[in-house]
Amino acid sequence: MPQPASSCAPAIVADSLTKAFRVPEERTHTLKERALHPLRRTRHHTFPALRDISFEVARGEFFGIVGRNGSGKSTLLKCLAGIYGVDHGQIWMDGRLSTFIELGVGFNPDLAARDNVVLNGIMMGLSPREARARYDAVIDFAELREFEELKLKNYSSGMHVRLAFSVAIQVDADILLVDEVLAVGDASFQQKCFDVFYRLRDEGRTIVFVTHDMGSVNRFCHRALLLEKGEQAYLGDPYEVADRYLEINFGREPQQAGPIIDEHRGGDGQARVLEAWAQDENGRRVGSLQQGRRMTVVALVEFKADVEDPAASVQLLNDDHMVVAVATSAAAHERSGHFHTGERALFSFSFDNVLAPRRYSTLFTLAHRGTGLDLMDRIDDAFSFVVTGPRALGGIVDLPVDVSVERVSAQAAQEVAL
Repeated sequence: MPQPASSCAPAIVADSLTKAFRVPEERTHTLKERALHPLRRTRHHTFPALRDISFEVARGEFFGIVGRNGSGKSTLLKCLAGIYGVDHGQIWMDGRLSTFIELGVGFNPDLAARDNVVLNGIMMGLSPREARARYDAVIDFAELREFEELKLKNYSSGMHVRLAFSVAIQVDADILLVDEVLAVGDASFQQKCFDVFYRLRDEGRTIVFVTHDMGSVNRFCHRALLLEKGEQAYLGDPYEVADRYLEINFGREPQQAGPIIDEHRGGDGQARVLEAWAQDENGRRVGSLQQGRRMTVVALVEFKADVEDPAASVQLLNDDHMVVAVATSAAAHERSGHFHTGERALFSFSFDNVLAPRRYSTLFTLAHRGTGLDLMDRIDDAFSFVVTGPRALGGIVDLPVDVSVERVSAQAAQEVAL
């Protein structure tokens, strides 16, 4: 990833930004209500959207702002854009500004594409001559040439956003504020959007980017800011921000990584899982684990009777209650030995963590040799853990894959196909 351009003076400085909103507890919906109750006082409560937020963005830096819904990230971006005023603190910006916030605001649905492109370009800082000169580039990028004479009220929502995005990227801005619109439209147009932001980043434009997508944060950003409930939770490396975002979003602590006291469970009771937990490659009990590293799932078992060749199994389930992995001791230790009443044993399952970033729960079963494999214990949701990591590609697991790109001639490609 290219480094941001070095300069003594930053492009953006935010100092102790604080913003709150007054939210009415009772609303007057009609004129009749207001007329009948002219002296009724509307009570309000104050919602603190931002509290003492401070950061700097260097020239040429791609800066991410992330956080859960309601954390204040869009409010912060609108404060930077001047849409909202701040209650306390100061903002300095050095350079022409372009905003990718609520694309299409200001479009007139009764006008065709040309008039809207020119008017919107002027509103974003272009001169009328510049706006008209860039119309062809806008309409071609949006892939709407055949619809340019159509009024915008007849556009689909996708066509509307594509046109707005195409106008926004034509502004020669030094600073771009982007709110969750990094990719719009169908797959091919989304790739064009990604290519635009790669180009803008490589050209050294200063970009502030609000998103929920940790993959985009790691792909584009030099640094990132994590907000939680309007407060500054972390500022720094995007990979660390992504990990902390997942830990906040899913909960850092495991649901029940310790003694299991639930006795309402299956099995004949000849053995019980006393404790269960996950540990990292250093043997520490943890509630969050990083992708790509060795991890171990452990169950401490106590035998309530003499047992021959016990076997333990564990299933890992995602939030959709889908089983993503299963492991059993019976495969490697078919004859695990004889255990007497009161003895204890640790069953451990170690593997390279290729799980996709999200929360996982566990299901343990204990069985022993009898008429077959007789169930001794079954404990659902013994504990949960969170997987964090830079790659969130959308799959159930993220397998390590070797990828190659090789240029071939048409003849060689034909021979491979045959």
